[in-house]
Amino acid sequence: MSPEFESVLVVTGADKPRRRKNASPEPTPVKQAALELGLPVFEADDVTTPEFAEKIAASKPDVIVVAAFRILPPAVFELPPLGTFNLHGSLLPAYRGAAPVNWSIINGDAETGVTTFFLRKSVDTGNIITADSTTIGPDENASELLERLAEIGAGTVERTLRMIADGTVMPAKQDEALATKAPKLNRQNTRIDWNQPVQRLHDFIRGLAMRPTAWTTFVGKSLKIYRTRPFDGGVVSEEPGTLRIENGRLLVAGSHGWLELLTVQAEGKKAMAAESFARGLRFGDEPLRLE
Repeated sequence: MSPEFESVLVVTGADKPRRRKNASPEPTPVKQAALELGLPVFEADDVTTPEFAEKIAASKPDVIVVAAFRILPPAVFELPPLGTFNLHGSLLPAYRGAAPVNWSIINGDAETGVTTFFLRKSVDTGNIITADSTTIGPDENASELLERLAEIGAGTVERTLRMIADGTVMPAKQDEALATKAPKLNRQNTRIDWNQPVQRLHDFIRGLAMRPTAWTTFVGKSLKIYRTRPFDGGVVSEEPGTLRIENGRLLVAGSHGWLELLTVQAEGKKAMAAESFARGLRFGDEPLRLE
C-alpha cells in the first residue's frame, strides 16, 4: 500500500485448520501478512452482528476496501464517508458471483481482468470505478490466473484509492444486459461430462485447477484431474470417457477428439503423473472408461 494511505484495521477470518481436518488452527494469509507489516487485525467469521459493525465503526475508516471476503451488510458498508468498494476478479458486469476466475476459463474466454466497484445491497451490481484487463493463456489454470490477478488487483486498488482521495472518481453504471453469473462451485457442477469436445474438456479442467478440481469416476471411485492437453489422436470411434495408452501417454476420448491426461489423483492417494497412474491399469477385452 502506498505510504499516503494508512491501514487502520485489517479484517479477516478467524484462525482454523486450513490444510487438513483436525490440524492445528492456522491464520489466514491476510492475517499473516498484516502481522508481518505491524498492522492491527480483527478476526471475524460473522459480519452481520452488531458487534462487528461497532468494531468497524470504532476504527473510523474513511473508506473500506473489500477483497475475497464475505458479503457486508449495509450497516457496515455505509459507514465510511468516502464509501466501500470491492475488488472483483472479472470485468464486470461479466461473471458476477463467487467464482469469476474459474468460470471465465471454463467458458474458454481469452480475456478477463479485475474491477473495483462501490458496494450496494445487490451482490456485484454496484457502480464501476475502474478496471484492468489481461489475456488468459491457452493452458493457464485458475490458480495461476488468480495469482496473476491478485498482482494486477493490488495496483487497481491503489489507483482506486487515489481516485477517491483526489475526488476524480466517475462511477459508471453496469449494463444489466451484459451481466452474466459465476455461481459457487460444488460437487455437482465440477464433475466432468466426457461427452464434450476436447477443447471444452481442457478448459473445464484447467478452470477448476488446482482447486476445487474437476473430477470423474473410475471403477466406482473418484478420480481428480488437474492437468491435461488436447491430443491429435485421430478420429474417435470409442465412447466418450474411454481410456487408451499411446506411446506411454494416457488418453481419454471426448465427443470429438482425444485429451491427454497429465496429472491425476486417485481416491485416497496423492496426486501423480498420469503416466504413473497408467502403469497400474490393466487393459482387457472390455474398455476402461471414466464416467
